Amino acid sequence: MPNRLEQQAIDITHQKRLLNIFSGSVGNLVEYFDWAIYAAFALYFAPAFFPESDQTAQLLNNAAIFAVGFIFRPLGGWLLGSLADRKGRKSALVLSVSLMCLGSLIIACTPGYAVIGDWAPALLLFARMLQGFSIGGEYGSSATYLSEMATANRRGYYSSFQYVTIVLGQILALGLLMLLQKCLLSSEELHDWGWRIGFIVGGLLAVVAMGLRGNMAETAAFVEQHTYSSRHANLRELLKYPKQIFTVVALTAGGTLSYYTFTVYMQKFLVNTTGFSKDDATLICTIALVAFMVMQPIFGLLSDFIGRRFMLIAFGACATVFTVPILALLSQPQSIESALFWYICALLIVSGYSSVNAIVKAELFPVHIRALGVGFPYALTVALFGGTAEYLALWMKSLGHPEWFAYYVSVCAALSLIVAITMKEPMKTSRLNR
Repeated sequence: MPNRLEQQAIDITHQKRLLNIFSGSVGNLVEYFDWAIYAAFALYFAPAFFPESDQTAQLLNNAAIFAVGFIFRPLGGWLLGSLADRKGRKSALVLSVSLMCLGSLIIACTPGYAVIGDWAPALLLFARMLQGFSIGGEYGSSATYLSEMATANRRGYYSSFQYVTIVLGQILALGLLMLLQKCLLSSEELHDWGWRIGFIVGGLLAVVAMGLRGNMAETAAFVEQHTYSSRHANLRELLKYPKQIFTVVALTAGGTLSYYTFTVYMQKFLVNTTGFSKDDATLICTIALVAFMVMQPIFGLLSDFIGRRFMLIAFGACATVFTVPILALLSQPQSIESALFWYICALLIVSGYSSVNAIVKAELFPVHIRALGVGFPYALTVALFGGTAEYLALWMKSLGHPEWFAYYVSVCAALSLIVAITMKEPMKTSRLNR
């Protein structure tokens, strides 16, 4: 007789499948809302933790802690990925959102530098370490869960909702900021205490996500492997797949750097380089990210018909050629409409990567090592390239050569292009079919 875990996986109807995908996606949304709140509200809370008078210096310090949070992503990808492969995707997903909740509430409750001195940035750093660990484990477990729960002929479509919820998390973070800016608080109130509201909301939403994830069913792929195989997920086992690891790293290097350049960093770029007000920059980013979110399922569904490799080649080629001119155009003083147009063009390019990012990596690894194989090399690469993107961009700007960063993004995109050209079509070699 099957146990309760096995029976849940066996009995999944189409309606339950959609409900499980929804629950997993909502949890992912909350995780990235909490993660994005830090970037969205940075312009307001940086002075509370770092007393320097120069805005660029404050943002550099804040970006450094943002980058340190990424250092803990590989640790989360390793430990939570191993947990997902040994105890189930559901267990890892519940734990990851719990840690994200704790990190948000710590930031919300931490007094500023003027009250507790160096303890303020120290607690901020600790909270971001927790959140970095959480988000590192979230990606691999979530990508694996959505890919395994999806029907075989619509894996690109359903797995694209991982980035729908990632982007929606950012949109809601910016939307909350806009609501506070436009309707509820003055600029002085936002700087003084209003920025804490974002982290409080994030912590409370994470509690709801924990409840939803607690009721999810486990995937049939994991249950079958867990029942009939004694193979375990660990780094030694993962190293038996060097080609797959390299593919994840190379694709992620260009993809995640482009993604963080044109999402997380762009709000500060529009303020600090182009000269927009904080309110206008937030508006531009919000509208552009809504368009970006809508692109994900469209591109994901398209990949189910024309293949993942085509999408990755299109991304790599366009990002290599057009990143430098688009950033140069966005750096010039211009209207909101003009900046929005070029920004959406950049996000259209990034969608070629983001829409198929999860499914391509899940298709590379067998079930017993899938969450660790997807999560750990991805988190390590994101820490090196995505987590440092904002800091490098601001540092190169402080040196008087902001264009260097644009060329750096293009070179990394070229690496992703080379790998996409040389790889086999993931749909035809997918280990999800085995």
